[in-house]
Amino acid sequence: MNLMTANEAKARFGEVLLKAQREPVHISKHGKPVAVLVAAEDYVSSEELKLELLQLRAERAKEQIAAGETIDGGEFFDQLLQGSDD
Repeated sequence: MNLMTANEAKARFGEVLLKAQREPVHISKHGKPVAVLVAAEDYVSSEELKLELLQLRAERAKEQIAAGETIDGGEFFDQLLQGSDD
């Protein structure tokens, strides 16, 4: 994993951009993670996958509603918080 501080990233920005084309660059400030720089192509792919997953979940929800498979709102939020819908 490629780690650097915000000051290092600022001072070596061109190099950071080149590194990010090969692997994600994790940037921290005051010892805490603040950003991850990734290649634009990787970012676009990630966003496309998230959209596809969201669309699949929406379609599944529509099918469940059509089949009468609904649940109480409180139960829904409990499942959501537990991550049991994934």
